[in-house]
Amino acid sequence: MFGALNKPIRDWRGLRIWVIGASSGIGAGLAQALWARGSRVAVSARRGAELEQLTAAHGPAALALPLDVTDPSAVQPALDRIIAAWGGVDLVVLCAGTHQPVRAWALETGAARRLFEINLHGVIHCLPPLVTRLQQQGGGGIAVVSSVAGYGGLPTSLIYGASKAALNNLTETLYLDLAPRGIGVYLVCPGFVKTPLTDRNEFPMPALISVEAAAEAMIAGFERGDFEIHFPKRFTRLLKLLRLLPYRCYFALVRRGTGL
Repeated sequence: MFGALNKPIRDWRGLRIWVIGASSGIGAGLAQALWARGSRVAVSARRGAELEQLTAAHGPAALALPLDVTDPSAVQPALDRIIAAWGGVDLVVLCAGTHQPVRAWALETGAARRLFEINLHGVIHCLPPLVTRLQQQGGGGIAVVSSVAGYGGLPTSLIYGASKAALNNLTETLYLDLAPRGIGVYLVCPGFVKTPLTDRNEFPMPALISVEAAAEAMIAGFERGDFEIHFPKRFTRLLKLLRLLPYRCYFALVRRGTGL
């Protein structure tokens, strides 16, 4: 009842890891940290040139696999390349996502659909081939990178937050289905991490951390066997506490804290 929800990862050396959404930001930082620990890491994103630069110094321990997660037919061929090279995959980190600040009076359905297509449907497109493969192997893990914006409504996150809230629910149910079959499932909820996406924000971002710090926090969570990996805790714990309050208090404190 009180043990680790996933099997703790004790040794990263030689593990076969696929980071999807790794051309920049948290995904790229995680890939670098895993190579430093001796893992074999395949990286995917739409921008192939950035992937080639990322993998150039890592030889046979790296694979660059261009992939657009909005194309469900593209996932299986990329997975097949990993299997052909390394014989399988031990952990897949679904990190592809995008962000666009949206207020209710500026909502456009096309932009909203695009956010959901990448943030939510992109994960869903990856799951069928991954779940099939991990079941065939008899083990492995899937990590879904969501956001603390999925915990509750926040100004400028009208659509982004909704897509992440859906991811949170999806990943919880994924755990219920797959953990009894020996497959690890992780929900990663970062706070503010300095990336090209958060550079779009026009408001102060409390407890902003670097991609390197985010990568280390994720790895520490995998090593503990956590289901939910959230960071930095001085910020994420505050948001969790806010969600326990009545809406009257929640709305007032969010407005006061954000100034929006």
